[in-house]
Amino acid sequence: MNKLKEKYLKVMLPALQQELGLKNVMEVPRLEKIVLNMGVGEATGNQRLIEEVVTTLGAITGQKAVPTRAKKAISNFKVRENLPIGAKVTLHGEKMWDFVERLVSIALPRVRDFRGVPKRGFDGNGNYTFGVKEQIMFLEINYDKISQLLGMDISFVTSAKNDEGCRALLLALGVPFRK
Repeated sequence: MNKLKEKYLKVMLPALQQELGLKNVMEVPRLEKIVLNMGVGEATGNQRLIEEVVTTLGAITGQKAVPTRAKKAISNFKVRENLPIGAKVTLHGEKMWDFVERLVSIALPRVRDFRGVPKRGFDGNGNYTFGVKEQIMFLEINYDKISQLLGMDISFVTSAKNDEGCRALLLALGVPFRK
């Protein structure tokens, strides 16, 4: 079992239950899944960029990424229907806990001039999303094999019913928010 998950079950779970004033342990917010999404606007002219994004996300997460396709044709952006324009990965279970541990302890501190993740990424339903400008903050990425720097969105989906529960869970997991 992952160290962070073990710490969550033994230490953070009772502390969160007391902090949020919940009577039942099953009401305490849990991390359900993490979704990583990379959109590539320049992919309309260069389909090899999609393959690069899929391999990049695969290296970061340890599982194969799925290319996302355009739902509509938009002529101004030279996008046709069903054209691959990005990639996404959904993490559950052990890979999810491993990713959170690597993100919080290794990847985020490597970001230049990092002051914390923004507080405005909550959606009101207990989920949190933030963006990253460069994929090279992860150690798994080989800098020589990247043709261009791309950003990504990281979404934490929790069982929390509101933003306060989600914020308390993420703070307990060690996600650094801006002051």
